[in-house]
Amino acid sequence: MLLKLTLDCTPDAAWRALRSPAVLREVVAPWLDFESLEPGGLPTVWPEGQHRLRVLAFRRFPAGEERVDLTSPGGLPDGVRMLRDGGGAETGVFSAFDDWDHRMAVSALPDGRTLYRDQLLARAGALDALAWYPTWAFWQWRGMRLRQLAPTWCFDPPGTADAEAEAAS
Repeated sequence: MLLKLTLDCTPDAAWRALRSPAVLREVVAPWLDFESLEPGGLPTVWPEGQHRLRVLAFRRFPAGEERVDLTSPGGLPDGVRMLRDGGGAETGVFSAFDDWDHRMAVSALPDGRTLYRDQLLARAGALDALAWYPTWAFWQWRGMRLRQLAPTWCFDPPGTADAEAEAAS
């Protein structure tokens, strides 16, 4: 699966959104949801490393467990940031995928908006043909939700509104 989109937000805002569990939950709704299986629940921003999640179909019905395994690959062209999830489902219907490599990259466009590239390489062995269309349809939904949500994303670097709000509380 491959998406190449223009997002109506800055690259910094898109980068923060890609690393946000809250944004992930918004992008996959209403078809899926995720609950953390880690102590302390979902973080505000995913740190690199592994994170265990429960998958909920239609935001309600348990559909298995997943491992998100995040890294930020290096060696990219200037101005490109990439997040890679090399995890995958461990139980449930999505565990039919025995190979999962999801890469999301952002870079600046000349007008200040964001070029977003999203590639999923997933294999389900003998079930590839059966899994392809529903996965493709879901990926189109994801792309539509990303475009809808992007104008609402913002990024306040340290020392701006985020720091002022913390100081006021």
